[in-house]
Amino acid sequence: MAPLKSWLSIPAESHFSLSNIPFGIITSKNSQVEKRPAVAIGDHVLDLKAFASGNGFSALSSLKDHLDVFSQPTLNAFATLGQPVHRSVRAYLQEILSDSTSHPEILKDNASLQTSALLPKHETKTHLPMQIGDYTDFYAGVNHAINAGTLFRGPANALQPNYYHIPIGYHGRASTVIVSGTPIRRPNGQLLLDPTADPKVPTFGPSRRLDIELELGCLLCKSNPLGEPVRIRDAEQSIFGFVLMNDWSARDIQAWEYVPLGPFNGKNFGTTISAWVVLADALEPFRANKLKNETKLLPYLVEEREDTVYDIKLEVDLTTPEGDTTTISRGSAANLVWSFPQMIAHHSVGGCSMQPGDLLGSGTISGKGEDDLGSLLEMSGGGKKEIMLKGMDVRKFLKDGDTITIRGVCGGESGALVGFGECVGKIESAIVFP
Repeated sequence: MAPLKSWLSIPAESHFSLSNIPFGIITSKNSQVEKRPAVAIGDHVLDLKAFASGNGFSALSSLKDHLDVFSQPTLNAFATLGQPVHRSVRAYLQEILSDSTSHPEILKDNASLQTSALLPKHETKTHLPMQIGDYTDFYAGVNHAINAGTLFRGPANALQPNYYHIPIGYHGRASTVIVSGTPIRRPNGQLLLDPTADPKVPTFGPSRRLDIELELGCLLCKSNPLGEPVRIRDAEQSIFGFVLMNDWSARDIQAWEYVPLGPFNGKNFGTTISAWVVLADALEPFRANKLKNETKLLPYLVEEREDTVYDIKLEVDLTTPEGDTTTISRGSAANLVWSFPQMIAHHSVGGCSMQPGDLLGSGTISGKGEDDLGSLLEMSGGGKKEIMLKGMDVRKFLKDGDTITIRGVCGGESGALVGFGECVGKIESAIVFP
């Protein structure tokens, strides 16, 4: 199928083709305080508040009673309207921006509305797209789970007996979910300088094993009443869209604290997500089968189809303080053994009430090779070998001043790419305690 063609000039390699239409929150050069919804299209953003104020949605009668959602500082109100509305708004904007639009008077031939609503991307700033009330991180990347488990417990005990029966997860810290471009301060905490010593006595200081976790994030749009689980057959309807995610990890702090209750300070200091929410409809052509799970699942986790993950091509760059950039990983988001609908069904099966804006993380996504790993822990064999970088530099874990950039994109045809842009974070030095 030929790429959709717009009257607006869109670079062929843009993640934000007419096939995408992702939603986000912006401020702009001319309105630097007021946060409001927008969509990304090529090198522009369409300010949805200005578009709505200029009668841009006049040909979409089903939305006339809900235009106030585009005056909100987050996407929560829009998300709560549900997938049918998201779908109709996306399709409408595609039609309005199409070269063959049946309503050229709305934007194509409307210079005034173009001036107020169609803004150069470089004159805007993106913000956290949703108010995130709760954040749960899962462990659905089985290749990472095997790699990490092998480092900690050996290959015979790499996976716990429950792994293929249950989507493993833990509750994260929603207050430290941040938008791409926000710096990450190296955390301080308790750590063991000599894990083999007996007795084990921790010291306090900056993490020395600061790591990345390459993940996909899922933002929800529906709530379920307390005590009433989301059924697996309905779980996809709870999804608003997807973002790239870097769940930064202080491996040394985590190693000391995680027994017996799991991650805490080693994980709660920062989780970076990309700014633009890609709707499930945009990813529909790129469905892929989950990794094989031979275990007989309990009925509440059984899906009617296997293609419930997405073949999103993922890349991770590490840029040193000197400015040298190395791509350290290339993989696919299809490397998951559990899907987000299964995560939602399991998360709510005990009666947990999910809410619009809740964020679910996939867990670290790794392949089976050496070039598609999702963490430095795996790349360095637990810190035993050096990762070679450009400029004759090396890493085992992150240094101050390092910048991590994650990209994700679907499709191989120029002019029809569906991508997320970038998920970026730069490491700042830890606070010095007296």
